[in-house]
Amino acid sequence: MAKPLQFDEAFSKAREGETEALGGLLETYRSYLRVLAASQISHRLGQRVSASDIVQDTMLAAHRDFGDFRGQSPEQFSAWLRVILSRNLFRAIERHMKADKRDVRREVSLDQVAGSVDSSAAGLANLLASDQSTASRIVSRGEETRRLVDLLVELPEHYQQVIMLRNFQNLRFDEVAQEMGRTATATRLLWLRALKKLRELYDAETPA
Repeated sequence: MAKPLQFDEAFSKAREGETEALGGLLETYRSYLRVLAASQISHRLGQRVSASDIVQDTMLAAHRDFGDFRGQSPEQFSAWLRVILSRNLFRAIERHMKADKRDVRREVSLDQVAGSVDSSAAGLANLLASDQSTASRIVSRGEETRRLVDLLVELPEHYQQVIMLRNFQNLRFDEVAQEMGRTATATRLLWLRALKKLRELYDAETPA
């Protein structure tokens, strides 16, 4: 299997009109977008909407509208994808609120959804950061943030779940415990083990 192109090379080829390069570039962001979508869907829409469906719609829209993107860096590209993701999430929320005969304008706005998505994206750095410099480094490097997500989705499912509930949904440990059917003490220990494993994976792939 061919090694995936680095961002700069893939982006340059995509700008030249190579659809395969654009498809490959977008594919490297699938896990990143899925984690962000899942962090919003679980507490807004429950099981009624699939994160994978939202992400697929986002990928298709990004492929279609790539010519409108004016940025150059991985950070700008990530931010652009988050805007598209936020719009798709908002439309899904809007559809389901209307189905429940609720006034979406009184409960949520596109700006609120976008802000929540950006907050989750920024929170990725805080998963591992023991100091501000580490957090800043991860946030400022779009490819590094994406790599962190790729490592996150490699974790066992219960590790992923406890991190999502605690770090992305900001639930208290007793609330996470209730969701997972564990005691609060067991949940806290599970969370610490999950972060430790993620740190080990991250450090193993990070140049000294």
